[in-house]
Amino acid sequence: MAHKRVLLKLSGEALMGEDAYGINQAVLARMCEEIGAVVKQGTELAVVIGGGNIFRGMSAASAMGMDRATADYMGMLATVMNALALQDALRHCGTPARVQSALKIEQVVEPYIRPKALRYLEEGKVVIFAAGTGNPFFTTDTAAALRGAEIGAEVVLKATKVDGIYTADPMKDPSATRYSRISFDEAISRDLRVMDATAFALCRDQRLPIRVFSLFKEGALSRIIRGEEEGTLVHV
Repeated sequence: MAHKRVLLKLSGEALMGEDAYGINQAVLARMCEEIGAVVKQGTELAVVIGGGNIFRGMSAASAMGMDRATADYMGMLATVMNALALQDALRHCGTPARVQSALKIEQVVEPYIRPKALRYLEEGKVVIFAAGTGNPFFTTDTAAALRGAEIGAEVVLKATKVDGIYTADPMKDPSATRYSRISFDEAISRDLRVMDATAFALCRDQRLPIRVFSLFKEGALSRIIRGEEEGTLVHV
């Protein structure tokens, strides 16, 4: 294995699959199979999950005129719902998992406590970090960079609908080409928005590489763990 401990960032939108809203059970089951396979190989894996399939704070604030902080807290609660769904699906697949939330909702999930998260990882459990950073105005991408640095992850794996970072949106520009490797400084200067600039800058400062890959490419996660080329590597 090329990586012993990794942080996987899953977007809420990815959970929708081809649906317009909510959680697609087939997509969720496939995610759990991929995660379970790498955990059984001995990889310690943590997950930061988004909530855009249920509620996006920034979009709601713009479209509805809602107070941004309020909208962001609602988005954080959406991530808790997704985290619980992922935990339950992993358990059904035979992979033990624990949810830790940056917001205190102790009747539902335990709060984020770094030493406990590290112990769970060492015990072979998947740790799912919910509620972002617990603060408004920060994205779950930034939460992934923060938690990745805190747990000593060797790489942040950003799962998206496309197989890496492109020179332009490949859905709109057929001539767009994929980067196999790109530096943090170049990604920031070119405004490549696969992750926000705060997340890029934090990972750069912590010398924590990011690999962007397709969630829908079968076996991609296992190939990355084995050290094979997949997607785009963002490096210092």
